[in-house]
Amino acid sequence: MENTLHILLTEEDVEPERVAELTGYLRDELLDLDVDDVTALPGGEVPPGARAVDVAQIGALLVTLGSSATALNQVMTVVRSWLGRRHATHSSLHVQMGDDVLEVSDATDDQVAEAFKIFVQRHSTAGAEP
Repeated sequence: MENTLHILLTEEDVEPERVAELTGYLRDELLDLDVDDVTALPGGEVPPGARAVDVAQIGALLVTLGSSATALNQVMTVVRSWLGRRHATHSSLHVQMGDDVLEVSDATDDQVAEAFKIFVQRHSTAGAEP
């Protein structure tokens, strides 16, 4: 059973101090869920098409879902909410579970909701369907 989720959030024009702060806030929100662990990962690569000088890594997190039937849906709900609160900025999201990748950038709220719903449904053994 797939039980880990890799999350990479990026945002343009963010100071390094703010990067650490935002990563911590998201990690704290995820730790309040029924998950086994949320680990901050060292900096990753800039997503394809992004200019390295304009993009700061907001968060690289590894979420261990554990055995909860609802953990994946809970995590995706928190990430979607976090992404929604970042509307005033240019944020991008890369979520990976196994070989399945979800990337979101410059999408409407409805597009994000549908993409997240499909992603969770594809992994219904790792999380509850929405």
